[in-house]
Amino acid sequence: MKIGIDVMGGDFAPNETLKGVISALSEPDLSDVQLTLIGDKAIIETQLEASDVANRVEIVHADETIGMAEHPTRAISQKRNSSINIGLKLLAEGQIDGFAGAGNTGAMMVGALYTVKAIDGILRPSLTSLVPKIDGSNGLILDVGANADVKPDVMGQFGILGSLYAQHVLGIDNPRVGLLSIGEEKEKGNMLNQAVYPILENTRGINFIGNIEGRDLFSDTADVIVCDGFTGNIVLKTCEGFFYKLKKRGIKDDFLDRFNFESYGGTAILGVNKPIIIGHGISKANTFVNMIRLTKQVVLSNLIQKIKASL
Repeated sequence: MKIGIDVMGGDFAPNETLKGVISALSEPDLSDVQLTLIGDKAIIETQLEASDVANRVEIVHADETIGMAEHPTRAISQKRNSSINIGLKLLAEGQIDGFAGAGNTGAMMVGALYTVKAIDGILRPSLTSLVPKIDGSNGLILDVGANADVKPDVMGQFGILGSLYAQHVLGIDNPRVGLLSIGEEKEKGNMLNQAVYPILENTRGINFIGNIEGRDLFSDTADVIVCDGFTGNIVLKTCEGFFYKLKKRGIKDDFLDRFNFESYGGTAILGVNKPIIIGHGISKANTFVNMIRLTKQVVLSNLIQKIKASL
């Protein structure tokens, strides 16, 4: 299996990215992975020369980098030789099986739609995030930022995408799909949620359980939580901020530790034709190890083919 890595993307790239690459290639469960490293060839070779991973990596030179603050569409169109553009091109051409990076999220999304393209029948691809449950398992929430404004039929598809991810990547049998709202009753919620509810209710192939409230996020009420990207991103950033505030206060707890994004590696773009994983911009070495691990997991799950078969 070949996985492409954007070496230049992220606040701590390329140093932390390459540390993560070296660590990942020493992990027993990643022994069958070959990495294609995309970025400044001279920098990559210099940082890897003291390691023994040369036989398991291929370096593809990219002489441009898309910065974290750059406008996504403009950067993708103007920087054709960027590490993101080259990585997505290799993925679209089948030269790598999956692509991962911690660079500009918007550029990754835009580039994915331009180069890899959405699966036929998918209205809007979605970003996901894992949600720790108090019982030790994980749930899934989507969308978490790719689609701040959505139409009801788009959110209806989120239920399908999330259900398939939960089943085939997380290994949850018959995952329960809940709609995040302000009350459990069917008629509760804003106009968008009230329009989405009957769509999810009548979607074949998903186990829709109705509305869930914010207090249910971390309980074992639902396995897949559907919401628009505006709401989902607020939930995600609130959890992230709460985690860091408590950690700064010296509070230690096993459940709290599971909110550390480094444990999960990144988030999958659901609804495009190839496996793409986006990591947090502040990802460090351990995050990249888990990012590579997650990419492998998504590739092996044949999730893309299962999404296509469901439409």
